[in-house]
Amino acid sequence: MTTFSRWLPVLVLLLLVGLGTAGAAPDHVAASRLDSVRQRGELTACSTGDYRPFTYLDPATGQWTGIDIDLAADLAKRLGVRLTLVRTTWATLPEDIGRRCDLAVGGVSVTLDRAARAFFSQPYLRDGKTPITRCENVQRFQTLAQVDQPGVRVVVNPGGTNEQFARQNLHRATIVPHADNNTIFEELVAGRADLMITDATETRWQAKQHPQLCAVHPDQPFTFAEKAYLLPRGDVVWQQYVDQWLHLARNDGTYDRIAQPWLG
Repeated sequence: MTTFSRWLPVLVLLLLVGLGTAGAAPDHVAASRLDSVRQRGELTACSTGDYRPFTYLDPATGQWTGIDIDLAADLAKRLGVRLTLVRTTWATLPEDIGRRCDLAVGGVSVTLDRAARAFFSQPYLRDGKTPITRCENVQRFQTLAQVDQPGVRVVVNPGGTNEQFARQNLHRATIVPHADNNTIFEELVAGRADLMITDATETRWQAKQHPQLCAVHPDQPFTFAEKAYLLPRGDVVWQQYVDQWLHLARNDGTYDRIAQPWLG
């Protein structure tokens, strides 16, 4: 008997075992936040509550409103769980993902700094930084060079991309921090600041709420940016589920139905 003949039964057995297990599901699948959300019956979403029209927490009533609040509620509904909203700040947002909540919503801009510490969903809105000012000053602040002049007061909300943009690009203008993003536009109305540079979507919405204020070229912002949802780093299964939900919502009419009352 040749050497090959002696080993042939063993090779056949190994081949049969391989064929029998190739299509079998693994005994253990790595746990994902998708599983834990369903098991506990709750989706926790962090949000700052201070960035309309995306997110707003009414201090008098405790009621949350906004585009992303409604979208998070739709995600929870499709998961078959309840939605719990958790107040966070722009400065602590990346650290709160995974520690205090399953995702973060509320006009979160995609940045490389955040992407280094957490996952992003696919983007759902294109945006960019542009000024908002009193209407009589629109022509005065058309360019960054016009904004970055001695005596110009630029109000910023600390900890987010608005402050980062201002400090990176403005060196002669005066940057005026204002901690409460819910009242920051009153500083412009009252004349205590000359302008704010924020996302074009917010400038359009705030101009509707304050007739004295006008968005400066919101269709041609200074920068390119996108909005997305922030997710815990490393959980690809959860990221893919949220991406698939967002893809369906943007194409089955859900996103348009929710965004229309806010964005028009």
